[in-house]
Amino acid sequence: MSQTLNAKAYEAMDYGMYLVSTAANGRRHGCIVTSFAQVTSSYPPRFTVTMNKDHATTDAILSSGTFSVTLLAADCPEEIVNTFGYKSGRVGDKFAGLEAKVDEAGCPYLTDHMVSRVSCRVVEKLEIGSYLLFVGEASEAEVLAGGEMLTLGDFSRRGKKTPPTATVVREMVGNGFRCTVCGYIYESETLPPDFICPVCHAPASKFVPND
Repeated sequence: MSQTLNAKAYEAMDYGMYLVSTAANGRRHGCIVTSFAQVTSSYPPRFTVTMNKDHATTDAILSSGTFSVTLLAADCPEEIVNTFGYKSGRVGDKFAGLEAKVDEAGCPYLTDHMVSRVSCRVVEKLEIGSYLLFVGEASEAEVLAGGEMLTLGDFSRRGKKTPPTATVVREMVGNGFRCTVCGYIYESETLPPDFICPVCHAPASKFVPND
């Protein structure tokens, strides 16, 4: 029996926007995701977060075995989303110039424009194609600014593209080329043959027309 996969069937779902961070080998790492979820009501509770294997933050979590998640507040400025959603941690310290604190495991986190935070230690992991799903057991949890959190729907209504580091991506409509590794969109009618993805450093051969 033939069936079609209509993306509109699940595009009505909305997702929170989160900053996942950790520290490993003397460096701080963090990126924006849309895949953080509580999966047990046990004490301490367990959470999952899905990360692209090619991201520097993923490698750092594998090394440290811990991560912190902060919930972006509804008033979170675009500068924070741009820094952690569109830039690669392999290029420099994304936390530089920002006031960051550190949890007991050494994971950095922001407090300004953040609703709350949850720190976890990794207890399980599962490979899902080009992604890794981490199961974390909560070790710390704290309310920060409180209030409503920023969702992917809210951010899209600002007229902004989904950060390519986010697991769930709303496809851009129009001209451009999409990185098949991380989802970054290069908005142009032509793609330079020597182009390198600014997020995951994939070569031009990994880009396809975004149509």
